[in-house]
Amino acid sequence: MFANYLVPVKTTTVQTIFRYLLGGALLLAGTSHLTWARTEFLAQVPQWVPLNKDLVVILSGIVEILLGLSLVFLARQRVLVGWVVATFFVLVFPGNIAQYLNHTDAFGLNSDLARGIRLLFQPVLVAWALWSTGAWQAWRQRA
Repeated sequence: MFANYLVPVKTTTVQTIFRYLLGGALLLAGTSHLTWARTEFLAQVPQWVPLNKDLVVILSGIVEILLGLSLVFLARQRVLVGWVVATFFVLVFPGNIAQYLNHTDAFGLNSDLARGIRLLFQPVLVAWALWSTGAWQAWRQRA
């Protein structure tokens, strides 16, 4: 079943550049979870998460670093990595929704309008991960 996701599809130079950019963004975000923006990320962990908030921030930072490194260095597995990164963006989306619903200020998102615009950007990240890795293309070829 997963064999199709282990074989890379042909991607363009533009897709490769965007895959590297997304990888770099995830590396930066993950590093910021563990260092300078830790307090901001703590504010974004929803109250309903049954884990220590600091642990959630640390673990999500480590995951983002690993995903960023995977996007940059695992070119042969990029289709599978694309699906994993897209899934990660879907899994953290409830935290963004909670930030909007609870009117939590973080990262300069100090209005419902700003938090709402951020919600609209999350599907863009999912699409970016699937397109830049060729995952979407591989899925379409398989279907």
